[in-house]
Amino acid sequence: MRSLSRRSVLVLAAGLPVLAGACTPSPPSLAANLARRTAGLAPSAGATALVPFDTTPFPFHGTVPGRDKPFMDVDDNGRLGHSSARNGVLWEDQSYSEKRVLLSIPKGFDPRRPAAIVVFLHGNEARLDRDVRDRQGVARQLAQSNMNAVLVAPQFALDAKDSSAGRFWEPGVFAQFLKEAARRLAELDGRPGAAFVFDEAPVILVGYSGGYLPAAAALRYGGAGRRVRGVVLLDALYGEEDTFADFVMRRGPGVFVSLYGKSSRAGNEALRRRLAARGVPVSDDSLGDAIAPGGVVFVDAGDAVPHGDFVTAALGGDPLAAVLARLRGFPRNPAAALVASE
Repeated sequence: MRSLSRRSVLVLAAGLPVLAGACTPSPPSLAANLARRTAGLAPSAGATALVPFDTTPFPFHGTVPGRDKPFMDVDDNGRLGHSSARNGVLWEDQSYSEKRVLLSIPKGFDPRRPAAIVVFLHGNEARLDRDVRDRQGVARQLAQSNMNAVLVAPQFALDAKDSSAGRFWEPGVFAQFLKEAARRLAELDGRPGAAFVFDEAPVILVGYSGGYLPAAAALRYGGAGRRVRGVVLLDALYGEEDTFADFVMRRGPGVFVSLYGKSSRAGNEALRRRLAARGVPVSDDSLGDAIAPGGVVFVDAGDAVPHGDFVTAALGGDPLAAVLARLRGFPRNPAAALVASE
């Protein structure tokens, strides 16, 4: 796979037509009302922070769907833990108590333009600061894409080999999380009254590796409905094939994109065959110049990039930026193509 220059990414993102359904024209009265409410807002100066939330995946004291025992099934004199065949016991106070969420608003984010929320769901053995923010550069890749979107990345199991979705398994909790995210984003941007900008913004779910399980939980139980307009999987299709197939069949103008290597190739090939058998048009092995409304794209990134480096090195580097740059309807700076240079 060839790498993409910064100029190519900017040109692809700039000036693309609206993603049908994600940003369909509002009735005149609604559009006028939105224009009035955002008239005094200027592009953001940008901000990134780890912010404490009230509604988070963990702590979680419920049961996993389909199982008959509580998630926290170990009690050692009041110290709660979760047992599994792979890990033994993971303790709540070490692995399941982090309530901070990584938020990022790119410099130049314009609340007056169509906007989206990118929800990034990390993989195993991850920390938001060390891995999602610093090593994988997820906020940087969003900024690079020129997408008029903000980043929301919740912490799941902290630095542990666990893909559990936690409270995202509870009906409606993902929608509650998005509601709080709107308020926290507006506060981070220094304009608390502008939470309405994020309240109904379309959501793009991005799951890396073990993040497939929280992504599936958000789709199945989350209560966000058609607000979820895209699913992007980064070497992540290890299960929940029924859930992702259902999203594709019901996607309307939404998009489904899966980039993969050796680690998740079997799951991707199985889902691709299943969709093809149901008559779903599938684009293979290339992102193309743009991802059209309703697009379903599978790209085999090959075996050269180790799974642990996929978010930074697949497709020649920064694959998340490459995908987001191709999603129609949310250019942060439509004039970027006019000023971009090599």
